[in-house]
Amino acid sequence: MATSRHVADCERGGTIMLKRAIDLAASTTVLLVTLPFLLAAALAVRFSSPGPILFRQRRVGRNGQVFEILKFRTMRVAQDTTNAITIGRDPRITPVGHFLRQSKIDELPQLVNVLRGDMSLVGPRPEVPHYVALYPDDLRHKILSVRPGITDRASIKYRHEAELLACQTDPDGYYRSVIMPDKLRLAAQYADRVSVAEDIRVILDTLKAVFRPQPLS
Repeated sequence: MATSRHVADCERGGTIMLKRAIDLAASTTVLLVTLPFLLAAALAVRFSSPGPILFRQRRVGRNGQVFEILKFRTMRVAQDTTNAITIGRDPRITPVGHFLRQSKIDELPQLVNVLRGDMSLVGPRPEVPHYVALYPDDLRHKILSVRPGITDRASIKYRHEAELLACQTDPDGYYRSVIMPDKLRLAAQYADRVSVAEDIRVILDTLKAVFRPQPLS
């Protein structure tokens, strides 16, 4: 039994090291290839409304380490809050911000988080501290044992999360009681069987969702 566990731990460690090498190579390549889009997005944000180009928010990463996640700013600064959820066509979102959100271009700065080691390309999406505090202890330990990612199964499934929450009388309560438990279930499944093959499938499914979006059911 001990030998089997040791072999499993070694295999998991090897997978995590391979994931990290792929993260570094892929994020560097994508940053270079998308540099013109990044510059165009930065200029669009800068001139569409006053405020910083990047939005920074504290999220909980691997082993409970808190870091600042990076996104292109999509909301007006005067109305920006630290709320973790956005509901429907939030009036705080600028026209440029709406396009960046729909196209997921607002997430591209997180490639810098990947290079820093805060995040991986694929992994459970990092949450804000006050939601992580609500995780059951066993799930918190399991989910935070892997690096959070730019995309995962939950990101694909809840691509229209803002619109879904807009239909609820109590959006925050619905998020805590329905959406978050399902996200935790998917995150725990990923943490149990981390693999490069699954990462590739998630990335392909993410690209499909971005370029061939399905209407909200």
